[in-house]
Amino acid sequence: MPSSPSLATRPAPPPRAARDRRADLLVVLVALALAVWVTSGLWRNPNLRTITVNSSDQALFEWLLAFGGHAVTHGDNPLFTHLINVPDGVNLAVNTSITVYAVVFAPLTYLIGPPATFLVILTLNLAATAVAWYWLLSRHLVRGRLAAAVGGLFIAYSPGMVSHANAHLNWTAGWLVPLLVWRLFALRRPGHWIRDGVILGVLVAVAFSIAAEALFFTALALCVFLAVWALHPARRAEARAALPNFLRGLGVTAVVAGVLLAYPLWLHFAGPQRYHGTGFDPVVHSEDIAAFGAFPLRSLAGEAGLGTALAPNPTEENSFFGVPLLLLSVVCFVALWRRADAGRRATLWALGATALIFSVLSFGPVAKIDDRRTDLPMPFDLIGQLPVVNAALPARLALVVAPVIGVLLAYTLDQLRADPPRHRSAELAWTLGFAAALLPLVPTPLLTQEREPVPRFITAGTWRQYVSPGGVLTPVPLTIDIYPDGQRWQAYALSHRQGEFAIPAGFFLGPGGPDGRGRIGPVPRLFSALMDQAGRTGLVPTITDGTRREVETDLRYWRVETVVLPDAVHGAKFDVDEETVRRTATALLGEPQRVDDVWVWRVPPA
Repeated sequence: MPSSPSLATRPAPPPRAARDRRADLLVVLVALALAVWVTSGLWRNPNLRTITVNSSDQALFEWLLAFGGHAVTHGDNPLFTHLINVPDGVNLAVNTSITVYAVVFAPLTYLIGPPATFLVILTLNLAATAVAWYWLLSRHLVRGRLAAAVGGLFIAYSPGMVSHANAHLNWTAGWLVPLLVWRLFALRRPGHWIRDGVILGVLVAVAFSIAAEALFFTALALCVFLAVWALHPARRAEARAALPNFLRGLGVTAVVAGVLLAYPLWLHFAGPQRYHGTGFDPVVHSEDIAAFGAFPLRSLAGEAGLGTALAPNPTEENSFFGVPLLLLSVVCFVALWRRADAGRRATLWALGATALIFSVLSFGPVAKIDDRRTDLPMPFDLIGQLPVVNAALPARLALVVAPVIGVLLAYTLDQLRADPPRHRSAELAWTLGFAAALLPLVPTPLLTQEREPVPRFITAGTWRQYVSPGGVLTPVPLTIDIYPDGQRWQAYALSHRQGEFAIPAGFFLGPGGPDGRGRIGPVPRLFSALMDQAGRTGLVPTITDGTRREVETDLRYWRVETVVLPDAVHGAKFDVDEETVRRTATALLGEPQRVDDVWVWRVPPA
């Protein structure tokens, strides 16, 4: 009897390798689509749109990209500059210099400009984080591509990552973490410790350049994980056998990273314009205990009105997993534990300990519950004054928890695939549990708004007629985090090869804070304080002859040649009263000259 045509022509199922390649491609496309979705507000017009809640950091990273490319192509020092904070300069090694990004993307910065390059890197950071975690999970930790995809996508688009996508090119470079984990565990391989140590050393140097704080947290988390894992009775013998080779490889890593980072580390700890600690209050920047069960603002739950304001600002929602995901994580842990052998239990024990320790440390020096500070001291209070630790924000330690949850989700899905539930009700319960936990956290686009364009006075190069080569120009109000225009103008001039002008002040971390700690920007002088007061309050300050003499001293100190006020000043936190700024500057400096679309005051030489 002849075969049925439909059966005879039915295609054979594709081989596993082909299915896996298609799954890999699908994950890459989904990761990229989500990255574009989250950043879609900026893609509408990268040059004229900014992230609403963090336009100051966006302007800073745009400046870093422009300055880094300019420094490399002109043979300047990419880690220290006198183009801002005249005359003292800025130590970029103690700031977030993202030197590797600035160098690698320099051709793109010159081609399309710093704002568009910033957006490309931000988008690629998110997508690459998902792909890198998917790769680590699918190749080394789980067998199923679906399990790896869920784990990788969750980690990359977890609430903390989406929150830091509000302009943080350093923290969104989460793709570094799975690569560091992969290469660290590769040190166990016998006979390859030199090569593996060199690779890890180079990777550590790259990570330090892009996200030093994230590298520090990753190192701490891996130390905790490895210590707990190696001390478990089921893994002690394996850990003891691998230890000599591991330590040799780690020694090579230290030597390679030490050589590559010798100058940056010297600048960081002993160079000019360094500082100790940070300019941020660790009590303010600690994670609220209730935040772990809250929903993030930029998510489906947040859009439905379930978001909260428990973070110190919208860029620091470092936990915000929601109660459903916390419950699901506990259920996953218990389900995995019940079916795990002794070796797998060692891994689960290490994952759980790491998540718990970093959660508690993220509470900071004293606990906060639902935005109410308590008198309950926390473990971070014991270590918060240690070197390096005192420069970290405790709330960000909660970011370590997201990868732990992602790995638990991947392990659970992999186990359910290998050993499906026997009852349909149990299968349905797992499906509903994952949906209830993850769907509310699906990210929504970042909030964006239009920002004031760079004035024609800058874009047309007119400024070169008013400033000598390498001379000092200042906008008013003076450049700082809340008034980022000066560094935006400078970034435009550098990336369009117009030449250099320097500015006093700027948005950076430097010395001058209480007890030798750091602060944002320089210590204010009278002229900067008066301009800030005018722009912020809309009131012209009281001005005397003594005020004018002190302002003249300030301008001489900074070597300012030209003072510039655009028609529209960008205020990162509030609207700026340009008319009051103009009247105040006129009372101090005399009548201005109208040039292109700005007001210009020329400062006569001493």
